[in-house]
Amino acid sequence: MAFDQEIERRRTFAIISHPDAGKTTLTEKLLLFGGAIQLAGEVKARGDRRRARSDWMKVEQERGISVASSVMTFDYEGHTFNLLDTPGHEDFSEDTYRTLSAVDSAVMVLDAAKGIETQTRKLFEVCRLRDMPIATFINKMDREARDPFDLIDEVEQKLALDVTPASWPIGMGRDFLGCYDLLNDQLVLFDRGKGDVLTESIQCSGLDDPKLEELLPDHALEKLKTDIEMVRALCKPFDIEAYLEGHLTPVFFGSAINNFGVRELLAAIGKNAPSPRPGKALERSVTPTEDAMSGFVFKIQANMDPKHRDRIAFLRIVSGRFRKGIKAKHVRSGKIMAIHNAQLFLAQDREVAEEAFAGDIIGIPNHGNLRIGDTLTEGELIRYTGVPSFAPEILQKVRSEDPMKAKHLGRALEQLAEEGAARVFKPNLGSDWVVGVVGPLQFDVLADRIRTEYQLPVKFEATTLMTAEWVDGDPREVKKFVDANRASMAVDHAGAPVYLARNNWHLDKAKEDYPTLRFLKTKEEVY
Repeated sequence: MAFDQEIERRRTFAIISHPDAGKTTLTEKLLLFGGAIQLAGEVKARGDRRRARSDWMKVEQERGISVASSVMTFDYEGHTFNLLDTPGHEDFSEDTYRTLSAVDSAVMVLDAAKGIETQTRKLFEVCRLRDMPIATFINKMDREARDPFDLIDEVEQKLALDVTPASWPIGMGRDFLGCYDLLNDQLVLFDRGKGDVLTESIQCSGLDDPKLEELLPDHALEKLKTDIEMVRALCKPFDIEAYLEGHLTPVFFGSAINNFGVRELLAAIGKNAPSPRPGKALERSVTPTEDAMSGFVFKIQANMDPKHRDRIAFLRIVSGRFRKGIKAKHVRSGKIMAIHNAQLFLAQDREVAEEAFAGDIIGIPNHGNLRIGDTLTEGELIRYTGVPSFAPEILQKVRSEDPMKAKHLGRALEQLAEEGAARVFKPNLGSDWVVGVVGPLQFDVLADRIRTEYQLPVKFEATTLMTAEWVDGDPREVKKFVDANRASMAVDHAGAPVYLARNNWHLDKAKEDYPTLRFLKTKEEVY
């Protein structure tokens, strides 16, 4: 297949949602349809089903939540899909924000009984900042749900988005009979007893097709006709350009746990979602079909294989073709890297990448050489932008329960910081490490991971610190500030100076005394 055709057929997208909306279940079912797995896992199931492929970390399997982004690549009906499953829990939102920098579109999953929830809204705003196309999947229609008109009205009003129903539900809960596929004028019936057997669509020539009278009860057919008449009168027709610009969302109804509505969603992503988009570098915009391979690191994952203590840097290829053994310049260090053992993923499972194209996500094993935000390029020196870091909201000290293993703890913390799992600060004075997170659940997960992956039981202890902010500006001014505030200064894992403030007064005073310096809550990783 020609180079530009390979790029054109790629679809790289993320799934976003509030916790418990069914995001991980939908991920598993998309993989099932794509033939990537034979048995879909469910987060709250038992036995073999218990092991959701996208939730592969021990702590995820124990707690039944997603705490790290997973990457899964599979082929379906002529397209290569790169699917990124993101953490739904707000305490792990930073990983989600970074993941959204590496995709071209998103699927927003809503619980049919709850509609738009807090975390969904936050993640949607991140997508909006990037003008990202979003498809909406309203899940759990086989349970009691809100009125479909209320749900689409909420999407329209709360998110200021135009809405186009791509399918329309026939009943809900115990009376859920299926959906009418509005994009293809066909009926898809729901068979509650079929389990993993895939339901075939029934071809119709519109709502007046006599077939519908045989397949649906009179009351259900009458309501369906009335509903669709209202939908067509009230909602804009599907407009591919408005969707690609991020102004309109097609809405699909279904039940992921029952495989219902998933195939229609996947087919629509293949047909309508964008192929790889141009990348934004400091120097210029980079088009995917350029000959030179380039990409950026948006995620580091340590210990995916605990036996080998590995560390994988996830690289979004922005342009060109990757080939095994390719020599690329690591822009931050200026060194040339020969990449022989890059990998493609199905969550934790992996295979050696012989080649990959713009839009693909590959994993590069490394020993601390690569950081989040790094650019690799085969051609000119460019630096990709848009990978964020956030100042932590909660700060605690951490110490090893075995004082003799303080050095081991330092190494473990630095690896976790490079991965982006937390912010880690080494104060200029004292021997304790300070760890900063966005949400308190992260401390439990970090303690679990340090214990199981590094065999180091640790204790987290409260501090009097309110916030940590990066200090940026003229190097001479920064040095002057650091020297004057040694007791409140630390460095992060990359050696950048950080001001540890005990309260707002101290932070305001520092800003007042050093007006030329910038105190940063958010830092874009650009190397």
